[in-house]
Amino acid sequence: MEMRRLGRSELRIAPLVLGGNVFGWTADEKTSFAILDAFVDAGLNAVDTADVYSRWAPAGGGASETVIGNWLKATGKRDRIVLMTKVGSEMGEGMKGLSAKYIGEAVEASLKRLQTDVIDLYQSHRDDPDTPQEETLEAYDRLIKAGKVRAIGSSNFTSDRLKSALETSERLGVARYNSEQPLYNLYDRAGFEGGLQQVCIENEVGVIPYYGLASGFLTGKYRSEADLTKSPRGRGVKRYLDDRGLRILKALDQVSSARGATPAQVALAWVMAQPGLTGPIASATSVAQLQELAGAARLVLSGDDLKTLDEASAPAPAAA
Repeated sequence: MEMRRLGRSELRIAPLVLGGNVFGWTADEKTSFAILDAFVDAGLNAVDTADVYSRWAPAGGGASETVIGNWLKATGKRDRIVLMTKVGSEMGEGMKGLSAKYIGEAVEASLKRLQTDVIDLYQSHRDDPDTPQEETLEAYDRLIKAGKVRAIGSSNFTSDRLKSALETSERLGVARYNSEQPLYNLYDRAGFEGGLQQVCIENEVGVIPYYGLASGFLTGKYRSEADLTKSPRGRGVKRYLDDRGLRILKALDQVSSARGATPAQVALAWVMAQPGLTGPIASATSVAQLQELAGAARLVLSGDDLKTLDEASAPAPAAA
């Protein structure tokens, strides 16, 4: 399986990243262990989480990292994965942002939960306009020099702020963002395509988009409002149930039928085929789901397939 270099770092990852947001939330620890085992057995290697997962659920923030840490300890498979987590989202009163002080505290908490000595990719979960980029990047640089982090990335940054951060790193001679994690899938295209995508390509910044399946909509599971009760994530899918969304599902049905694949596999393969993409993030709540998603990494779409999907999902022109 092709391994893609992550930006200018030495990290190499398979073209599909496992999302850890469900661990300790909609997937209990036993199920999460089975999913992680199946993931590495499929030849895949990158696992993405965040300290804040799942603060919105009874298990609370840190649950996903704790599950992954328990799996690493139980299986000894640390050397088989590229471990990615994030910092910056609110974990509690005064516990958020990208100040040097907070990053220093948060990384120690994440390392403890993950039961590891080093995080392969440590990401700014979202921009922090209240903290100078110089302070944030110098803090990350110290973590890399201390051996606690191997590389850093950004998430949810605008093109201007990512470009500014890259210029700041160059000026100071400190660590630079090697990846960006934007919202991007067949439906959500406008926010990434254009300026942000160009900045990433021009500066060799790897792209690891989240919501590769649009909260499950692109699996074809939700085709009417009546379907929204099928899972806890159904409420987040309602916005996709418009004419364009249904047109995308029809194109996915067409291509998946011709390829002997599932709509989810085709949707992820489309993301993998886009310029500058390292690999989309997708989460699974069962081994069967994981095995289906893993098939996307082996699926190569033809030019005609891509054209069909591009035309069906083309964003509406911006208003003049």
